[in-house]
Amino acid sequence: MKWMDISMRLDAETPPWPGDEPFTYEVTYAMEDTGSVNVGQFKGSCHIGTHVDAPFHYDSSGARIADLPVERFAGKAVVVHLDRPEVIHKEQVMDIDLTEVDKILFRTNSWPDRSAFPASYSVIGSDLAAYLAEQGIDLIGVDTPSVDPETSKDLPAHHSLCAHDLLILEGLVLENIQPGIYELMAFPLKMTQADGSPVRAVLRNL
Repeated sequence: MKWMDISMRLDAETPPWPGDEPFTYEVTYAMEDTGSVNVGQFKGSCHIGTHVDAPFHYDSSGARIADLPVERFAGKAVVVHLDRPEVIHKEQVMDIDLTEVDKILFRTNSWPDRSAFPASYSVIGSDLAAYLAEQGIDLIGVDTPSVDPETSKDLPAHHSLCAHDLLILEGLVLENIQPGIYELMAFPLKMTQADGSPVRAVLRNL
């Protein structure tokens, strides 16, 4: 079985959400000083690179990242290709067989340059969540920074997905992934108070 890494690299070139904390790493104790090990520290937004949103991110009474069941971040996922749609609506997925999967990942090709935050990108329509939930989907993944536009304040996609208990995985790298069904694993860090977490997202051929 082949493993495929669908995560963004985290380094000084990883673009954060505009105005948010960028990723940094530094060696705080070098081997020359300790005599045995290098020890480093990192800093960055919970939403840097490939990451999961917890409901607390957009709802102050929502669950934190450590509250979410770990099994929700693994399972059969279908990768769907849509070429740079402005908005993804339910009509665009109604012909897709979802009977064997519980997760759906959208490859939109709308964030081609991962060294810069995109001026625009595909987003999720608020009509999609109810349909996906009816089909047994419990997680949606996108190859964009967010399921809502950068300028959105009411975040309709986030709230509609949460209302139908769909978890949100953003910032996937799917440019080399063909349409089809895979095994997905994308586990967040168990941070008790966090509103989200970077993940190492991987797919495996079934």
